[in-house]
Amino acid sequence: MNDKWYQLNHPEKIDSPALLVYLDRAKENIQKVIKEVGTPDRLRPHIKTNKSAEACKLMMDAGIKAFKGATIAEIELLASIGVKDILLAYQPVGPKVDRFLALVSDYPDVKFHCLLDHINAAEALNEKALASNNKIGVYIDLNAGTNRTGVVPGKAAVDLFEQIYQLESLQITGFHLYDGHLRNPDLKLREIACDEGFAPISQMREELENKHKLTLDIIAGGTTTFPFHSKREHITCAPGTFIYWDEGYASGLPEQSFLYAALVLCRVISLPTSSYVCVDLGYKAIASENPLAERVKFLNAPNLVPVSHSEEHLVLEAGEGHAYKIGDVLYGVPIHICPTVASYQEAIVIQKGDQIDTWRTVARERRITF
Repeated sequence: MNDKWYQLNHPEKIDSPALLVYLDRAKENIQKVIKEVGTPDRLRPHIKTNKSAEACKLMMDAGIKAFKGATIAEIELLASIGVKDILLAYQPVGPKVDRFLALVSDYPDVKFHCLLDHINAAEALNEKALASNNKIGVYIDLNAGTNRTGVVPGKAAVDLFEQIYQLESLQITGFHLYDGHLRNPDLKLREIACDEGFAPISQMREELENKHKLTLDIIAGGTTTFPFHSKREHITCAPGTFIYWDEGYASGLPEQSFLYAALVLCRVISLPTSSYVCVDLGYKAIASENPLAERVKFLNAPNLVPVSHSEEHLVLEAGEGHAYKIGDVLYGVPIHICPTVASYQEAIVIQKGDQIDTWRTVARERRITF
């Protein structure tokens, strides 16, 4: 096994900071997620991690047909590359309703869906969908414990279902739940918590299917829980980070075997004290919502300790007598890859140590066309 797999043959050709995507490892991660769930048809990956046409096409080439995104730009990207089954994993409100419906109208051959968790939002969407002669697929968003969005499973969710069911231009496709708050390092306890949270949802679906004589899909399971949900029948899994992976999940989910497939490259740009080194990996180049010590892991400099962080600089304690020099190249695994990717206009694609392509991070924009 090559423990220096990340090293470039010619790093001097790449300016820093830079986002590197290792093509073969990303492809391997796609095969791993398919193997985990059994078939590509059981996946609806979230593209918030990669935000690029080329990465999505890798998944399409592997047989994945359905995707989801959280922004209009993300789902427009998907439509533009030929995806025919797209979920806006967000409840459209305000001008976003008009943007969503304009996109739907422009791609009549695409099956679009969105999330809803409140009747007011449903009625507003229905009114405009009716006026634009569109029929929108709807997944009712369930609050599975994150307390971020969604309606609580049970009576509140059933009542909302019945209300939306009466709306002419909305067609309920099923339920959507994200239980990413389940992160117990004890795998068995995490699975038990996942099963307990899903039980009332399963019962609710069965009752509504019997009452209305229909089949309801359930999209369940982000990265932390999709292996559990994949064991159930009639479940679509929706992880996203698997394609690039990151240190946050690698350390928190050791049972998952995905590979680091995206790194940040940076350089030592200053030696401000006898024990400090400064690299060009500021807030603008690495996700920085976590505490200072939990933002990046350097593969070729694991002993460096973050001291301070600002927009363009990351200062690290190297110890007295260190050997670092101006221009030294460091390869870092982001703790959180998704917002890190959004910080870069492009990803530099690497194969066998050399740059072979550049992928634009198209959907980092809030607006592409619509």
